[in-house]
Amino acid sequence: MRQPNYDKYPATRTEGKLIRGWERIRQTLDRDCQGPLAVDWYTGVHEEEFAALEKNYARIVRMRDLMKSEEEILAMTAPFMTDDVLFGYVTNLRIVDFFDADKLAQARTALESAGSDTLIIGIGAALVAPEHATLAYADMARWEIQQRFRRREVTALGVDNRKDPISVQYKRGLFIDWKVLDYHKDNLFARVDWWLDTNAAGDPKMISRETFLGGLEKTAQGPFRVVPFFDPAPWGGQWMKEVCDLDRSVANYGWCFDCVPEENSLLLEVEGVRFELPSQDLILLRSREVLGEVVEARFGKDFPIRFDFLDTIGGGNLSLQVHPTTQFIREQFGMPYTQDESYYLLDAAPDAVVYLGLKTGVDRDAMIEDLRAAQRGEMIFDAEKYVNKLPAKKHDHYLIPAGTIHCSGGGSMVLEISATPNIFTFKLWDWGRLGLDGKPRPINVERGRHVIQWNRDTAYVQEHLANHFEPVAEGEGWKEIRTGLHPNEFIETRRTSFSVPVTFHTEGGVHVLNLVEGEEAVVESPEGRFEPFVVHYAETFIVPACVGDYTIRPFGRSEGKTCMTVRASVRFHA
Repeated sequence: MRQPNYDKYPATRTEGKLIRGWERIRQTLDRDCQGPLAVDWYTGVHEEEFAALEKNYARIVRMRDLMKSEEEILAMTAPFMTDDVLFGYVTNLRIVDFFDADKLAQARTALESAGSDTLIIGIGAALVAPEHATLAYADMARWEIQQRFRRREVTALGVDNRKDPISVQYKRGLFIDWKVLDYHKDNLFARVDWWLDTNAAGDPKMISRETFLGGLEKTAQGPFRVVPFFDPAPWGGQWMKEVCDLDRSVANYGWCFDCVPEENSLLLEVEGVRFELPSQDLILLRSREVLGEVVEARFGKDFPIRFDFLDTIGGGNLSLQVHPTTQFIREQFGMPYTQDESYYLLDAAPDAVVYLGLKTGVDRDAMIEDLRAAQRGEMIFDAEKYVNKLPAKKHDHYLIPAGTIHCSGGGSMVLEISATPNIFTFKLWDWGRLGLDGKPRPINVERGRHVIQWNRDTAYVQEHLANHFEPVAEGEGWKEIRTGLHPNEFIETRRTSFSVPVTFHTEGGVHVLNLVEGEEAVVESPEGRFEPFVVHYAETFIVPACVGDYTIRPFGRSEGKTCMTVRASVRFHA
């Protein structure tokens, strides 16, 4: 096993000043404020921590007191929550919809001439803060929010849902709260004077608007990584423990979200201290530079490419599953595009397999009835009777357009390359096991049967989905092949092996890469537009569209050896 060099805390070093600790933060804000102080925040913060700011304020306006009742909010959001344990419908609500209109109007009027003895605090504080107020914003990383869900520590937007199942808390966040608050935050970037990081309980940090904007500007001008997070799974394996240097005492790690900007964080290193913020902030604020004009025109401020790891080496099979078609996901969940994906084998045990597509000539009615019976616990579903089971080896690439039945088998280390929408997996069979909570994981045979593409049979898989490699170009010391994706999918993937510097071109669109072979490589700008950027084995990194030309070459421990990257981009033309 190689010596681990995977960086779990990548950060952009940026100039500026960082204030740490509640007392210093309070003193700085007191000194800065010529008028009232407004502290707005994202859902998931520990509200009790902000009591440290309340000293010396004779008048405190709490935004919670201006909200609609919980009963009203539950009724208003019910159509978006639906009755499903996993899936909701993307909301079109805005933050003002959660507040009592009369109370908001009265508060705005009452605060027009407020002085420095006034504190306005809570989600939506910017809605009533007068123009002469100092505005601070406490952001929150989605991964930390999810940890706080699990610990039953935080409430939702206007709703105390701490007793709800974790999946239901997450569903409210994904389909409602995070959509509402991202839209609200996107309209505040020009107004916020101070940004707060309270992701580490009891260790708050604060930076100025100039430091915040400068850090994001620097990040958007060159290659960068988001902060990966790792999580156990019922099928999880042992590979990532060694390669990514994780806690060996944990039973397994199944997931690594290595590049999912809607879910991951960014780190800015200011005065040697890490300041954490959602990486979605960068996409909201710098979408044109990062995505490129053509990609932005198609996806707006959504980052469309997702890289993550699925580790089953020393683990078990993933669930047998299918993803919804575009039409289905639009009609049922309000999402604009679906989760097309692929499995790239970063590593594999000798007995690794991938389940992909249906066997030729299967009886669809019999298969669905068997799945239903298995869901009722009446039988063990015979996956190999209906689904192709393919041997898998390192550097294989299996394409999985929406509607294709699939599953990564045990013994695989998968780099999953997909479109961004998440949780839209219809599990058809979970091998009779329980989830980490000791309960059966939700099965969606009835939804799945509506989206299964029955023509994706053995011949189709062999011709279109399994290791569909196509040489593109080569030169002395380098070679590039196209590895996919399927024509139905908007992502293009290329694999490049190189022992010499090789030049890439963003061509106006964002690139996402992973170093799939080699210890280290360095990314450089021929024009010196960004500082040399070192990446290590298995690390995913983003090259913004605005970079233009960039080179990659073996570096450090890999000098004189051959490295390999897999690169994904949005396909402009079929």
